[in-house]
Amino acid sequence: MIQSMTGYGKAVVTYKEKKINVEIKSLNSKTMDLSTRIAPIYREKEMEIRQTVTRQLERGKVDFAIWVEHEAVVEATPINAALVDNYYRQIKSIAAKTGIPEPQDWFYTLLRMPDVTTRTDAVVLDEEEWQVARQAIHDAIQRLMDFRRQEGAALEKKFNEKIDNIARLLASIEPYEKARVPKIKEQIIKGLEQIPEVDYNKNRLEQELIYYIEKLDISEEKQRLTNHLQYFRETMAEPHANGKKLGFIAQEMGREINTTGSKSNQAEMQNIVVMMKDELEQIKEQVLNVL
Repeated sequence: MIQSMTGYGKAVVTYKEKKINVEIKSLNSKTMDLSTRIAPIYREKEMEIRQTVTRQLERGKVDFAIWVEHEAVVEATPINAALVDNYYRQIKSIAAKTGIPEPQDWFYTLLRMPDVTTRTDAVVLDEEEWQVARQAIHDAIQRLMDFRRQEGAALEKKFNEKIDNIARLLASIEPYEKARVPKIKEQIIKGLEQIPEVDYNKNRLEQELIYYIEKLDISEEKQRLTNHLQYFRETMAEPHANGKKLGFIAQEMGREINTTGSKSNQAEMQNIVVMMKDELEQIKEQVLNVL
């Protein structure tokens, strides 16, 4: 079955007073194009995160983000009481020695002093929290892959519709193909008869007609196109269908349709070829989204 490169996955887990959020988005790309936004506490795990995402998602333009939300009480920056007391004693001492008046609003003054409200505790990632965060990453990736499979199923349905349409259009060429041989012969003979005093060898004319009609024969193109249509279906049904391979098959289908068009010397056949090209163009556009 095929998978789309378009996908979205999100996971949210709680660890103590933290809420860990992981979000992954992917679009189509020829290669793995990964961009990350990682909360500072998990930066040391960036290489492991990149390897995990790349290994499981394989290809696509992927945006990965992991961030942490804290409870409001945890978010409040603590006041360094010991430092406030130290500043208070220093200011009173200086005021007494210099005669400079003490501040009227002590809290306003002291809270503006350096490092009084600066968080000094070091942020360290413990193994238990990383295990929780890593599980959230795997959950988000799994949800994105589920999304890709759903989108892939819709693409497969669309491809089958287009393949059916091309096969139907190809079959509709046959009546015009059979009718054109005697029509071509009739037109050539009629043209020769309209030229006065022209004598021609009928046996030689038959040989030339056979050669000319063989040049216009599209039996091989029809057979090859039919084979490509079947191969496209078989490739979609493979356990790990490859978007690039489907693209190559679509290119081969285009070659046979183009050759058929160049050999078609009837308006009805050329109209059918145009319709086949339109169906194939829609396949080519959507194949770019296949993983």
